[in-house]
This record gives sequence, C-alpha cells and structure tokens, in this order.
Amino acid sequence: MAAHEYRAQVRWDGSTGVGYRDYPRAHSAFLPPATEGLDLSADPYFRGDADLPNPEQLLVLAASSCQLLSFLAVAARAKMDVVGYADDATGEMPHDVTPQRITRIVLRPVVTVAGAVSDEDVERLLHEAHEQCYIASSLTTEIVLAPEVRHP
Repeated sequence: MAAHEYRAQVRWDGSTGVGYRDYPRAHSAFLPPATEGLDLSADPYFRGDADLPNPEQLLVLAASSCQLLSFLAVAARAKMDVVGYADDATGEMPHDVTPQRITRIVLRPVVTVAGAVSDEDVERLLHEAHEQCYIASSLTTEIVLAPEVRHP
C-alpha cells in the first residue's frame, strides 16, 4: 500500500527589499483539491496581520481536529453515542526557548454523550484516541488533554 500524501501550497507576492519591518507577511494557502484559498499571515508579534490566521494557530487546529476525528472513530467502534464535541485548544510558545517553538498544546474537548456512559469511559476513549492521532504522534510538542464530559 502506498503512503498517504498530503499537499499544501502557499503563495506570496511582495518585496523583502523594503526591509524586515515592512515586507508583507500576508500570503495564501491552498489545500488541493479544494479550490478556495485561505488567507494567512504571521502572528502579530512577528509583524503579521492580527485579523488573519497564522501558522501557529493552524498547528494547534491540526492537533485539535485530529483529536476530534480520532475520538469519533474510537467512540463509534466502541458503540458510544457521541452527540456533541467542542474544543477550545491553545498552544504555548515561550519567548525564552531556543529554538523558539510551540512547547505545549492544551486540548479542552467538551464531549456530550447520550445513554448511560460513565465519564471515565469517555476519558479513557479520549486518551485512546490521542494515542491513535496521527498529528499528535508526529509532534514532539507536549499535548495535554483536559476534557469535560456532558450528558444531555
């Protein structure tokens, strides 16, 4: 079986001839086969546009989305009826770490389950999903799960 391949394209136009402070950080990302682009910039700390997503946010989003999809798969196989999932994830990039990098991602999934399911069973499956998450397995960053379980 061939390896899975994931394509991403970025495009930028501008001039770095204006110096570090003034060259534009805005660029576009394309994720084939989607035809719509995504406008991105740098983190505002690095002179980017605060109104646009930045690569650091996309990394946190990738970890959060992968955890969601892994959990839904694990829950479905376990015949657990998940009826809602929301996450408010954060990534931390300290200024005093060299090389500078995101050192910690905290995932805060709020999982709503139907039926007689214990919070412990939901949390066990969340951790199992974390172990199966391709993105988490690809990162050296610490990923912390801080779940909340709800019953309708």
